[in-house]
Amino acid sequence: MPRAVLFDLDGTLLDTLEDLADAGNATLAALGHPTHPVERYKQFVGDGVAMLVRRALPPGAGDEEFGRALSVMRGEYEARLAGKTRPYPGIPELLDALTARGVPMAVVSNKPDPFCQTTVCDYFGAWTWGAVLGETERFPRKPDPAGALHVASALGVAPADCLFLGDSPMDVRCALNAGMTPVGATWGFRERHTLEAEGGRLFIDRPEELLRFF
Repeated sequence: MPRAVLFDLDGTLLDTLEDLADAGNATLAALGHPTHPVERYKQFVGDGVAMLVRRALPPGAGDEEFGRALSVMRGEYEARLAGKTRPYPGIPELLDALTARGVPMAVVSNKPDPFCQTTVCDYFGAWTWGAVLGETERFPRKPDPAGALHVASALGVAPADCLFLGDSPMDVRCALNAGMTPVGATWGFRERHTLEAEGGRLFIDRPEELLRFF
């Protein structure tokens, strides 16, 4: 039986898509570029804010334009961290149940760490987290396992005893690279087959289904 659970944040615990899309489109508009439909941002997210900006910019945008866009994006998103973002239905109840069962919990995200810390505090401050880790210079982004392994160590749980719940191929690859068990959240931003292509084999359609592992 697993002894701990690591969560991705965007697309797993929180539906952040509209705020990310609004920030991305405000950035593009400020620089005179075409904007994208909200749903298109599902293909842009998951690999950190810099990659989101790269994907949102028109083909051929140079490094100077990318640098400007990244700077604008950080400001636009910081202003929208608590705009339209909401926990997915069933997430608070899941966290309550895991807490009642004494399961250590942590967050491992590719969201910039200051935004990650603020968001978890704002939306999930009522629960105890063994660790919260966003994108930082200390560790490479997912799917590199270093951050996840650091978090498992902070929890005092062996990687093989950790579940990693996420919605993206990066989460599956990170979990497998770390020797953890990946569980796909099908309510998130990416389609199930993209997680299966990375080796995902366990999936849940509703947050409460995670409790069957504990």
